[in-house]
Amino acid sequence: MIQGVSALSAVKTADPSMSASGAGAAPSTGTDFGSVLGQFASDAIGSLQAGESAAIQGIQGAAPPFKVVEAVMEAQRTLQSALAIRDKAVSAFQEVTRMAI
Repeated sequence: MIQGVSALSAVKTADPSMSASGAGAAPSTGTDFGSVLGQFASDAIGSLQAGESAAIQGIQGAAPPFKVVEAVMEAQRTLQSALAIRDKAVSAFQEVTRMAI
């Protein structure tokens, strides 16, 4: 799933000055959707890794139980958010493929 998000952020148009409305349009300012999605994916990976690390430390007795629970719950929330975004993206893609040309 994360590889798909990374691939999505890597997709760029050949000429950023070109747009659907025609050539020569001014490029938009701000962050693009791919970079926002890529940042979310990076944050999600970090959260999941932190939860996994805390769980391992908890098993070894190196971390207090409440810290383990907090980290695992945060990882669970992050995973649920990522799955919700994926589901919405798939749903949007299916809607686009059903559109008449």
